[in-house]
Amino acid sequence: MKSKIIKGLKITLIGLVLVIAVLLTYVKTALPNVGPAPEIKIIASPELIARGEYLANHVMVCMDCHSKRDWTKFSGPISGTKLGCGGELFDQKFGFPGKFVSKNITPFSLGQWTDGEIFRAITTGVNKDNKALFPVMPYKSYAQLDEEDIRAVIAYIRTLAPVEQTNAESVPDFPMNFIINTIPSKANLQKRPDPSNLIAYGKYITTAAACRECHTKQEKGQYVGDEFAGGFEFDLSNGKKVVSANITPHASGIGGWSKEDFVKRFKVYSDSGYILPSVDLAKKEFQTVMPWSMYTGMSTQDLEAIYTYLKSQKPSNNVVVRFADTNK
Repeated sequence: MKSKIIKGLKITLIGLVLVIAVLLTYVKTALPNVGPAPEIKIIASPELIARGEYLANHVMVCMDCHSKRDWTKFSGPISGTKLGCGGELFDQKFGFPGKFVSKNITPFSLGQWTDGEIFRAITTGVNKDNKALFPVMPYKSYAQLDEEDIRAVIAYIRTLAPVEQTNAESVPDFPMNFIINTIPSKANLQKRPDPSNLIAYGKYITTAAACRECHTKQEKGQYVGDEFAGGFEFDLSNGKKVVSANITPHASGIGGWSKEDFVKRFKVYSDSGYILPSVDLAKKEFQTVMPWSMYTGMSTQDLEAIYTYLKSQKPSNNVVVRFADTNK
């Protein structure tokens, strides 16, 4: 009787192993499955390129992650002239399940990509080789934008000067190396709302700027806190960390901010007399990953729309200590 039970358990175990093996094989070979890249050819008019330049540098801030940043200056402005060269590392110290390296998006790297392949990567998270991208690039947000805005960004990055730089490949940790293939999904593109509809338009611009991505607490790539309540921790160096702010309409967030206060907070960095100060983390000087020098170029209309939308959200009581020494 005992031998029959043991034999039955062995058969069950073997069956379970086979099921898991088949499932993992399916995830690795059949996914992601978002369909082929669309066959599109973008006609790059000056107006379209200008729109793309605005979005890529001041709203979606593609250039923030896909360029080198100078962390000796406040807010890490883009360093040098290698715009779009990539190479920024997002790894375990930021809470990510692996080492993810931003891609070179200049014509040196994307020259052999079709417009449709770039479009698919931005909106679904699947690259030219049908490999899944980790959503440190917020393609889930970009998937909700207007097709014309995505086309504009592509038209603009096609104009970047080629930077001959080959970056390291991203390496997800286990089990994310399997899970990553299940994350991409088909885009749900939306028309850009009329700016007169402040809530709807504000939601659109907030989505394009991916405010939720940094201003919502995450663990291992998953949201674990109230939307926009802050708490996402970024390890800097020498034991220092900066934590994203609460931007909900609670008193611990932007509840006491006026629209003018909100816009001014961004626009101060575009003042012709303002110079980004140097930062020495060894001296415990405050630093932030928020790319103020890029967002400052956002239009007042778009900033006011973001403010209006954020003020319509659920207030969340979350007092955030913005900067801390983790060595204590």
